[in-house]
Amino acid sequence: MPLTLNLILAGALCAGSAVEPTPRDGWHAERHEAINAKVASAKGQVDVVFVGDSITQGWERAGADVWNQHFADRKAINLGISGDRTEHVLWRLDNGNMEAITPKVAVVMIGTNNIGHGGQSTADVLAGVQRVVNRIGEISPTTQVLLLDIFPRGFQFNEARGRITQINQALARLHDDDKVVFLPIGQVFVEDDGSISPEIMPDALHLSAEGYQRWADAIEPTLRRMLARDNERSGVAS
Repeated sequence: MPLTLNLILAGALCAGSAVEPTPRDGWHAERHEAINAKVASAKGQVDVVFVGDSITQGWERAGADVWNQHFADRKAINLGISGDRTEHVLWRLDNGNMEAITPKVAVVMIGTNNIGHGGQSTADVLAGVQRVVNRIGEISPTTQVLLLDIFPRGFQFNEARGRITQINQALARLHDDDKVVFLPIGQVFVEDDGSISPEIMPDALHLSAEGYQRWADAIEPTLRRMLARDNERSGVAS
Protein backbone atom coordinates (compact mmCIF):
# COMPACT_ATOMS: atom_id res chain seq x y z
CA MET A 1 0.00 0.00 0.00
CA PRO A 2 1.87 3.10 -1.19
CA LEU A 3 1.83 5.76 1.53
CA THR A 4 3.79 8.94 2.12
CA LEU A 5 4.85 10.88 5.20
CA ASN A 6 7.52 8.38 6.21
CA LEU A 7 9.68 11.01 7.92
CA ILE A 8 6.79 12.05 10.12
CA LEU A 9 6.09 8.42 10.97
CA ALA A 10 9.73 7.82 11.87
CA GLY A 11 9.71 10.80 14.21
CA ALA A 12 6.59 9.59 15.96
CA LEU A 13 8.07 6.14 16.41
CA CYS A 14 10.88 7.72 18.41
CA ALA A 15 8.37 9.55 20.56
CA GLY A 16 6.08 6.53 20.98
CA SER A 17 2.47 7.46 21.78
CA ALA A 18 0.18 7.52 18.77
CA VAL A 19 1.94 4.77 16.81
CA GLU A 20 2.82 2.39 19.63
CA PRO A 21 0.16 -0.35 20.09
CA THR A 22 -1.31 0.09 23.56
CA PRO A 23 -3.96 -2.03 25.31
CA ARG A 24 -6.74 -0.76 27.59
CA ASP A 25 -8.33 -2.39 30.59
CA GLY A 26 -11.75 -2.43 32.27
CA TRP A 27 -14.85 -2.36 30.10
CA HIS A 28 -12.74 -1.38 27.10
CA ALA A 29 -11.02 -4.76 27.31
CA GLU A 30 -14.41 -6.43 27.63
CA ARG A 31 -15.63 -4.62 24.53
CA HIS A 32 -12.48 -5.73 22.71
CA GLU A 33 -13.13 -9.36 23.60
CA ALA A 34 -16.79 -9.01 22.55
CA ILE A 35 -15.66 -7.71 19.16
CA ASN A 36 -13.26 -10.63 18.80
CA ALA A 37 -16.09 -13.05 19.60
CA LYS A 38 -18.32 -11.40 17.01
CA VAL A 39 -15.57 -11.54 14.41
CA ALA A 40 -14.97 -15.23 15.17
CA SER A 41 -18.68 -16.05 14.96
CA ALA A 42 -18.85 -14.46 11.51
CA LYS A 43 -16.62 -17.31 10.26
CA GLY A 44 -14.95 -15.08 7.71
CA GLN A 45 -18.20 -13.74 6.27
CA VAL A 46 -17.42 -10.05 6.75
CA ASP A 47 -17.49 -7.58 3.88
CA VAL A 48 -17.26 -4.25 5.74
CA VAL A 49 -15.70 -3.20 9.05
CA PHE A 50 -15.98 0.21 10.69
CA VAL A 51 -12.82 1.07 12.63
CA GLY A 52 -12.82 3.87 15.20
CA ASP A 53 -13.71 5.24 18.61
CA SER A 54 -16.94 6.26 20.37
CA ILE A 55 -18.24 8.02 17.28
CA THR A 56 -18.00 4.71 15.44
CA GLN A 57 -19.30 2.67 18.39
CA GLY A 58 -22.28 5.04 18.37
CA TRP A 59 -23.62 3.27 15.30
CA GLU A 60 -24.95 0.82 17.91
CA ARG A 61 -26.76 3.56 19.84
CA ALA A 62 -27.92 6.81 18.20
CA GLY A 63 -27.02 5.40 14.79
CA ALA A 64 -28.64 1.98 15.19
CA ASP A 65 -31.63 2.57 12.90
CA VAL A 66 -29.44 4.10 10.21
CA TRP A 67 -26.99 1.19 10.49
CA ASN A 68 -29.82 -1.29 10.02
CA GLN A 69 -30.98 0.54 6.91
CA HIS A 70 -27.57 0.90 5.27
CA PHE A 71 -25.16 -1.72 6.58
CA ALA A 72 -26.91 -4.63 8.33
CA ASP A 73 -27.33 -6.57 5.09
CA ARG A 74 -23.76 -5.87 3.96
CA LYS A 75 -22.06 -8.28 6.39
CA ALA A 76 -20.73 -5.32 8.37
CA ILE A 77 -19.12 -5.35 11.81
CA ASN A 78 -18.57 -2.36 14.10
CA LEU A 79 -15.03 -2.27 15.52
CA GLY A 80 -15.47 1.01 17.40
CA ILE A 81 -14.57 1.41 21.07
CA SER A 82 -15.32 4.57 23.02
CA GLY A 83 -12.28 6.60 24.02
CA ASP A 84 -9.88 4.84 21.70
CA ARG A 85 -6.92 6.61 20.18
CA THR A 86 -4.83 5.40 17.27
CA GLU A 87 -2.48 3.44 19.53
CA HIS A 88 -5.40 1.51 21.00
CA VAL A 89 -6.77 0.65 17.57
CA LEU A 90 -3.33 -0.58 16.55
CA TRP A 91 -3.24 -2.91 19.55
CA ARG A 92 -6.69 -4.23 18.76
CA LEU A 93 -5.78 -4.88 15.14
CA ASP A 94 -2.80 -6.90 16.39
CA ASN A 95 -4.95 -8.82 18.87
CA GLY A 96 -7.90 -10.31 17.08
CA ASN A 97 -10.20 -7.60 15.73
CA MET A 98 -9.43 -8.65 12.15
CA GLU A 99 -8.36 -12.21 12.74
CA ALA A 100 -9.40 -14.67 10.00
CA ILE A 101 -11.46 -12.10 8.10
CA THR A 102 -10.69 -10.30 4.86
CA PRO A 103 -13.17 -7.44 4.59
CA LYS A 104 -13.72 -5.91 1.21
CA VAL A 105 -13.72 -2.43 2.76
CA ALA A 106 -12.54 -1.03 6.10
CA VAL A 107 -14.13 2.33 6.91
CA VAL A 108 -11.65 4.18 9.15
CA MET A 109 -12.29 7.32 11.20
CA ILE A 110 -9.92 7.76 14.12
CA GLY A 111 -7.79 10.44 15.77
CA THR A 112 -10.11 12.87 17.52
CA ASN A 113 -9.26 11.45 20.97
CA ASN A 114 -5.55 11.83 20.25
CA ILE A 115 -6.28 15.52 19.77
CA GLY A 116 -8.84 15.91 22.53
CA HIS A 117 -7.04 14.24 25.43
CA GLY A 118 -4.08 12.32 24.07
CA GLY A 119 -1.49 15.01 24.75
CA GLN A 120 0.09 14.31 21.37
CA SER A 121 1.40 16.66 18.73
CA THR A 122 -0.40 17.17 15.45
CA ALA A 123 2.41 15.32 13.66
CA ASP A 124 2.06 12.38 16.08
CA VAL A 125 -1.68 12.14 15.46
CA LEU A 126 -1.16 12.20 11.71
CA ALA A 127 1.41 9.41 11.97
CA GLY A 128 -0.94 7.38 14.16
CA VAL A 129 -3.74 7.50 11.61
CA GLN A 130 -1.29 6.65 8.86
CA ARG A 131 -0.07 3.67 10.86
CA VAL A 132 -3.63 2.38 11.32
CA VAL A 133 -4.15 2.49 7.55
CA ASN A 134 -0.81 0.75 7.01
CA ARG A 135 -1.57 -1.94 9.56
CA ILE A 136 -4.91 -2.83 7.99
CA GLY A 137 -3.10 -3.25 4.68
CA GLU A 138 -0.51 -5.51 6.29
CA ILE A 139 -3.10 -7.69 8.00
CA SER A 140 -5.44 -7.90 5.00
CA PRO A 141 -3.71 -6.84 1.77
CA THR A 142 -6.85 -7.15 -0.36
CA THR A 143 -8.95 -4.94 1.90
CA GLN A 144 -9.66 -1.46 0.55
CA VAL A 145 -9.52 1.32 3.14
CA LEU A 146 -12.19 4.01 3.00
CA LEU A 147 -10.35 6.60 5.07
CA LEU A 148 -12.57 9.37 6.38
CA ASP A 149 -11.35 12.72 7.60
CA ILE A 150 -11.32 13.34 11.34
CA PHE A 151 -14.69 14.97 11.96
CA PRO A 152 -14.89 18.58 13.18
CA ARG A 153 -15.60 19.11 16.88
CA GLY A 154 -16.85 22.05 18.94
CA PHE A 155 -19.97 24.11 18.32
CA GLN A 156 -17.92 27.04 17.00
CA PHE A 157 -14.50 27.53 15.40
CA ASN A 158 -11.73 26.50 17.79
CA GLU A 159 -8.09 25.44 17.96
CA ALA A 160 -8.90 21.72 17.75
CA ARG A 161 -10.66 22.24 14.44
CA GLY A 162 -7.55 23.93 13.12
CA ARG A 163 -5.39 20.95 14.08
CA ILE A 164 -7.94 18.58 12.57
CA THR A 165 -7.88 20.52 9.30
CA GLN A 166 -4.09 20.28 9.11
CA ILE A 167 -4.17 16.53 9.70
CA ASN A 168 -6.93 15.98 7.17
CA GLN A 169 -5.02 17.94 4.52
CA ALA A 170 -2.07 15.59 4.95
CA LEU A 171 -4.28 12.48 5.10
CA ALA A 172 -5.54 13.37 1.63
CA ARG A 173 -2.06 12.46 0.40
CA LEU A 174 -2.77 8.82 1.23
CA HIS A 175 -5.48 8.62 -1.42
CA ASP A 176 -4.56 6.41 -4.35
CA ASP A 177 -8.11 5.39 -5.38
CA ASP A 178 -6.99 1.78 -5.24
CA LYS A 179 -6.11 0.47 -1.81
CA VAL A 180 -6.87 3.74 -0.03
CA VAL A 181 -9.75 6.08 -0.80
CA PHE A 182 -9.70 9.28 1.24
CA LEU A 183 -13.17 10.76 1.55
CA PRO A 184 -13.58 14.03 3.48
CA ILE A 185 -17.16 14.31 4.73
CA GLY A 186 -16.76 16.53 7.80
CA GLN A 187 -18.45 19.39 5.99
CA VAL A 188 -21.82 17.61 6.14
CA PHE A 189 -21.90 18.19 9.90
CA VAL A 190 -21.19 21.93 9.69
CA GLU A 191 -23.73 24.69 9.12
CA ASP A 192 -23.30 27.55 6.64
CA ASP A 193 -21.87 29.85 9.32
CA GLY A 194 -19.28 27.28 10.40
CA SER A 195 -21.13 26.23 13.54
CA ILE A 196 -22.19 22.70 14.45
CA SER A 197 -25.80 22.30 15.49
CA PRO A 198 -26.67 20.45 18.71
CA GLU A 199 -29.21 18.62 16.58
CA ILE A 200 -26.31 17.01 14.72
CA MET A 201 -23.75 16.77 17.54
CA PRO A 202 -25.54 17.16 20.88
CA ASP A 203 -22.25 17.55 22.79
CA ALA A 204 -20.28 19.06 19.89
CA LEU A 205 -18.50 15.74 19.32
CA HIS A 206 -20.84 12.73 19.19
CA LEU A 207 -23.48 12.35 16.53
CA SER A 208 -27.24 12.29 16.80
CA ALA A 209 -29.41 9.99 14.68
CA GLU A 210 -29.53 12.76 12.05
CA GLY A 211 -25.75 12.99 12.21
CA TYR A 212 -25.44 9.28 11.48
CA GLN A 213 -27.88 9.65 8.61
CA ARG A 214 -25.66 12.36 7.15
CA TRP A 215 -22.62 10.10 7.60
CA ALA A 216 -24.30 7.17 5.85
CA ASP A 217 -25.57 9.31 2.98
CA ALA A 218 -22.15 10.90 2.51
CA ILE A 219 -20.25 7.62 2.16
CA GLU A 220 -22.90 5.54 0.37
CA PRO A 221 -21.89 6.25 -3.27
CA THR A 222 -18.19 5.66 -2.55
CA LEU A 223 -18.80 2.57 -0.44
CA ARG A 224 -21.04 1.10 -3.12
CA ARG A 225 -18.38 1.74 -5.75
CA MET A 226 -15.64 0.15 -3.64
CA LEU A 227 -17.72 -2.95 -2.91
CA ALA A 228 -18.55 -3.29 -6.60
CA ARG A 229 -14.87 -2.91 -7.50
CA ASP A 230 -13.95 -5.69 -5.09
CA ASN A 231 -16.59 -7.93 -6.67
CA GLU A 232 -15.22 -7.19 -10.13
CA ARG A 233 -11.69 -8.06 -9.04
CA SER A 234 -12.84 -11.33 -7.48
CA GLY A 235 -15.20 -12.20 -10.31
CA VAL A 236 -18.32 -12.05 -8.14
CA ALA A 237 -21.55 -10.83 -9.71
CA SER A 238 -22.92 -7.65 -8.14
